[in-house]
Amino acid sequence: MKDDKTAQFIDLLQESLQGQTFVKLTLANYKGSADEPQRILARLIDTKKGTRFFVQYKFATRDVVKNHSLDEGVEIVKNNLAKGFRNAHLFTTESDHQLEVGKKSARLHRGKPTFTTRPSTGHDRAKNDLIGKDAYYLKALGITTEHGEVKAQQQSKWRQINKFVEVIRDLYERSGLKEKQKLRIADMGSGKGYLTFAAYDYFTNTLKKDVEMVGVDTKTETVRLCNDIAKAGGFTGLRFEEGLIANADAEDVDILIALHACDTATDDALFKGISQKAEIILAAPCCHRELKKQMQPPAELKSILKHPVMLERTAEMITDGIRAMILEQNGYSTKIFEFVPTEHTPKNNMIAAVRTSGRKKDNADIQDLMAAYGIREQHLGELLKDNTEKITSAGIL
Repeated sequence: MKDDKTAQFIDLLQESLQGQTFVKLTLANYKGSADEPQRILARLIDTKKGTRFFVQYKFATRDVVKNHSLDEGVEIVKNNLAKGFRNAHLFTTESDHQLEVGKKSARLHRGKPTFTTRPSTGHDRAKNDLIGKDAYYLKALGITTEHGEVKAQQQSKWRQINKFVEVIRDLYERSGLKEKQKLRIADMGSGKGYLTFAAYDYFTNTLKKDVEMVGVDTKTETVRLCNDIAKAGGFTGLRFEEGLIANADAEDVDILIALHACDTATDDALFKGISQKAEIILAAPCCHRELKKQMQPPAELKSILKHPVMLERTAEMITDGIRAMILEQNGYSTKIFEFVPTEHTPKNNMIAAVRTSGRKKDNADIQDLMAAYGIREQHLGELLKDNTEKITSAGIL
């Protein structure tokens, strides 16, 4: 009896896929090893290889996502029901079906459809959107629902993603990259990949560029998850690597991104962009500790900067100011601005740089500023000083 009900459920799944009524499927209540997925979610997505069965395996401490053919998807559901999942829920536009598996028997329930229309599996976008809300990675990362609607608790993240794409679009329009079909992009400190995926999506699907992009992060599980999502979604030119920014490969990079790289890791990323003559450099620094430890405020400011919060803000301002001045010294047009209002993210300064020419001026202003605050050295400046010969051979100095 149990096998009969499970077989009926599998038949219903196959019929929904063939009849194009399938919406989504969940497997839950797993009775097996703690090392195995505890929950499985499945839906359809459109990729360059056609419609695929997108499966999210939810382990106790991580998620893994994979893409399969529709036939493979049916086999995966069948095999996992045999392995110990006691609850399966199939959503179609005609009806909902729930399978409950007990030790000796199983029950199959049918109910009214939760969804009467199929969710989009493509990359539709609103008129003013630079990326579509139905992009599969937004769903995989928990930003949007199955129907491509931004979740209420993710509205601020969606605004941040859109603002980031607007910024990078405007920099691209000012750069020398418009006539270049193949782009190399590096995201140093990619984190969970929200903005990495958005950048790749924009350049490949909106601008139709041939993109090779790498995201670098120190967290093993995050890198694994992002690689799974990239592979599952058919983002063949996007990969994620585990490692430190200082050791990452950014050879011949056209666009260098460093969002929230901590303290001097931002300088490591900026150095790579400058030394490789990247056309666009975009950084959102955080944790400005290096200069704060060195600062000896001028006598006129000691009564103000004796307050830790004021000293911290001043250190942040001077650090990013010096970074922008060094970029200008090396042939970049720069701008520092607020990246998404403070209520949406606590780290909101962004340094945007577009390469325009060779060096514009000497470093007298930088040295005067550092001397005024008792600053002995700044990491980006030291990296450039130590690698003058290498940078000269690259044609920057």
